[in-house]
Amino acid sequence: MRTFAIVSDEPQELCGGNTAPNPQELLMSSLASCMMVGIVANASLMGVKLDSVVIDVDGKLDLRGFLGLDQAVKPGYDALHYTIRIKGDGTPEQFQKIHEAVIATSPNRFNVSNPIKLTSELVVE
Repeated sequence: MRTFAIVSDEPQELCGGNTAPNPQELLMSSLASCMMVGIVANASLMGVKLDSVVIDVDGKLDLRGFLGLDQAVKPGYDALHYTIRIKGDGTPEQFQKIHEAVIATSPNRFNVSNPIKLTSELVVE
């Protein structure tokens, strides 16, 4: 068991203090960090030295759905897009193979890109 706190906040426009990532930014960073682990691991297995890897993730979120202002608007994303900028001693073909391995094996990429069963429980104390 691991115990640590993950801090989340909202921008001031949503009554937050703008002191930490919001939940959507945490979702996107979780996606990117999971893929980063896969990139580093696969590059290492292939003997490819990495100089830098940057993953940018973005998406458009219509706050009318989150705020319940319009029932026709989803409260979440329709799509996310990521860009991987990678530099190292690998060939373009090796980097493509690394990316394909990440697509095939990243748990968070899988969870974000496929419907998964989600159950819940409410405990009122």
